[in-house]
Amino acid sequence: MNPAWSCPLPLSDYPRIVMAHGGGGKLSAELIEHVFLPAFANEHATSQADAAELRLSGRRIAVTTDSFVVQPLFFPGGSIGDLAVNGTVNDLAMIGATPKFLTAGFILEEGFAVEKLVRIVRDMAAAADHAGVVIVAGDTKVVERGCGDGCYINTSGIGVFRHDGVIAPDRARPGDAILLSGTVGDHGVAIMSRREGLEFETEIRSDCASLAGLVTEMLEVEPRIRVLRDPTRGGVAMSLHEIAEASKCGIELDHGKIPVATGVLAACEFLGLDPLLVANEGKLIAIVPDDSKEVVLQSMRANPLGRDAAVIGRVVDDANRFVVLRTPVGTRRVVTVPLGEQLPRIC
Repeated sequence: MNPAWSCPLPLSDYPRIVMAHGGGGKLSAELIEHVFLPAFANEHATSQADAAELRLSGRRIAVTTDSFVVQPLFFPGGSIGDLAVNGTVNDLAMIGATPKFLTAGFILEEGFAVEKLVRIVRDMAAAADHAGVVIVAGDTKVVERGCGDGCYINTSGIGVFRHDGVIAPDRARPGDAILLSGTVGDHGVAIMSRREGLEFETEIRSDCASLAGLVTEMLEVEPRIRVLRDPTRGGVAMSLHEIAEASKCGIELDHGKIPVATGVLAACEFLGLDPLLVANEGKLIAIVPDDSKEVVLQSMRANPLGRDAAVIGRVVDDANRFVVLRTPVGTRRVVTVPLGEQLPRIC
């Protein structure tokens, strides 16, 4: 290991990359903090949001990039094509930008069926049209048979700002309300059920969707939104830990107010998963001033993507920056996050 690195024990214990480094958990955070940020440090790469705000000729624009390695490529509620578009669009929306343009790079494995590629590309085109974005550039590479997994997609996105506010993970304040746009865990459980061939009483479908329109409507009724986050890898728990750390605050959640679909809850109990740690691809967390929580909540519920929205907790003054869950029996437990993710390869 390079002696110039200053790594905590978890990273130094892994001299080689493991699956957990890409899982959005503690190892992912340490890889970013101790490998990527020191090498790429600049004024734009400090907030650790999912997109960066830049200024070109005095105008604010947003830029993001993402890669998608989901397995299986097709799943109930979507495909890697839908996921690539919606995931990138949502990263832009989470800092308050209106998505405008995308690029798409494909890494294909030798022997991959062209019929499957056509289906993926058509799904991407339909998702882009629905999200109001245009795919303006792309690239294709092919690797030898056995060196890939069918199809990987890399995307970049560009958006513009239509309001003057700043939305970032470090802007939460004690007393703020925490809102969630709907049921958690749908995407991760849909992927796992298809991957493992599991059948439940009802089909569990991914929530994969573009959240840009929902965010626009929320900002119209409350321009003071502090934080937005789509809880993908690591789920709601990891997203709230990142917000608590960035804002130097604590977070208290009410277990009884967190929406979970009956089928997802049953599947999580069967599989031994915590819904708070399961990935979502069509939900958002919003942190807003307490005096505006009701108007934002009503705005969310008026949109089909937010019909199950709920106020699930609040930001508190806590130097320890804990995320705490109030249980149904009145006790409190600290919500921890794993080194990696419970379900790898879900996005």
